[in-house]
Amino acid sequence: MATMSNEPTNEPSRTRSPFSAIRAIDYTVIFVRDMAAMRRFYEGVLALSLLRELSPNWIEYGLGSNTLALARPSRTAADPPTPTGSASLQLAFRVSAAEVDACADELVRQGVALLSPPTNQPFGHRTLFFRDPDGNLLEIYAEI
Repeated sequence: MATMSNEPTNEPSRTRSPFSAIRAIDYTVIFVRDMAAMRRFYEGVLALSLLRELSPNWIEYGLGSNTLALARPSRTAADPPTPTGSASLQLAFRVSAAEVDACADELVRQGVALLSPPTNQPFGHRTLFFRDPDGNLLEIYAEI
């Protein structure tokens, strides 16, 4: 005769997680140390299209169906700034293979130091790495 056990099982839960409804990243927020320098970089150097400025502490740019926001930490996150010389994040922007080189040329023309020139990687990407004024790692890449 079988007995019932109250011991936990190793079977996965059969209930559906509410997070399975997530289908995309809608917007990305970069917490900035120097809003003026970051704004000049993202608008002037990267030529991102200003979507809206909700306040001097929140600037949004449209990138396809996504939004990239520059923000000063405030009521939702009062974290201390990332130490100078430390990247908070890495963003990768996809373009065509020929555009990787054109972007590198434009960055150099604008006085932006390249961390690595356009390089064909063994995993099938052509990559270019550089930093924004706050030290975040940025990548322009193409699938090759």
